[in-house]
Amino acid sequence: MIGFDHGMTVLLSTPGVGDLDEVVRALAEWRREGAPMQLHPGDVGYYWQFGPERTAAALRTWRREGRLVGVGLIDGPELVRLAILPEAHDDEELALQMVDDVTRPDRGVLSAGKAHVEALWQGRFREVLQEGGWEPDDPWIPMIRDLSEPVSDGGLRIEVVGSELVDDRVTVHRSAFEGSKFDARRWHAMAAGTPYADARCLLGFNDRGDAVAATTVWSAGPGRPGLLEPLGVHRDHRGRGYGKAIAVAAAAALRDMGASSATVCAEASNTAAVTTYRSAGYQPRPAVRDLRRVG
Repeated sequence: MIGFDHGMTVLLSTPGVGDLDEVVRALAEWRREGAPMQLHPGDVGYYWQFGPERTAAALRTWRREGRLVGVGLIDGPELVRLAILPEAHDDEELALQMVDDVTRPDRGVLSAGKAHVEALWQGRFREVLQEGGWEPDDPWIPMIRDLSEPVSDGGLRIEVVGSELVDDRVTVHRSAFEGSKFDARRWHAMAAGTPYADARCLLGFNDRGDAVAATTVWSAGPGRPGLLEPLGVHRDHRGRGYGKAIAVAAAAALRDMGASSATVCAEASNTAAVTTYRSAGYQPRPAVRDLRRVG
């Protein structure tokens, strides 16, 4: 672990590979029903496709007296996605220190110029950033499906992806997300990661046996909200209800894993995605926005 202590009681660090399990456990413990969405262990799990060393290098942690109180995932040079200890939403010291760390390029979180911060909770951190001139970015819609009741069949044959289905999984993903470089090597790296022990990769097949839709679901443990990341439909099979069906299957899988709810966040501008999730029983919550600094 590389530290950046300048006499502060809140210490910013870059974790090592040996610290990843602790970070994932903390993110899972911080996911609580009814709490605002924030960085999920599944987000780290999906990033694990790049391997544990690169995953550790992309993470930042904030500690107070050795205890994790904040985690950031640097998802490209202009974006950091954050989570904090739920009890610390109004923690002045933590907010001030995290703002200092994410806004100063020399702190090793974001580079100078244009930048985005994903911090979806209300509290002092967002307030301090906006007082410093950061602006709300485009809206996202958190969507949640309660899993207290059984989930009916979505009408699509679903298989849990293992080694024998990886090629089909990759084909659907690359068709659904234009420009994606996801491949079998990345899938195996993701599946070897610690968070994937609480995950399942689902592949949906139509009546002809074609692989038409896919998603990966991530649990944060029994009684906690689970996550869909990502979900996509093969471009040749869109408009036939397969997105709804795989979203229903995702909810069913998460319920089987003990999750209290299935959660996903869709761009408000992506009306097709929002409509699909709503049709699958995911209820929209008030829009949330990242914060941006214009370069």
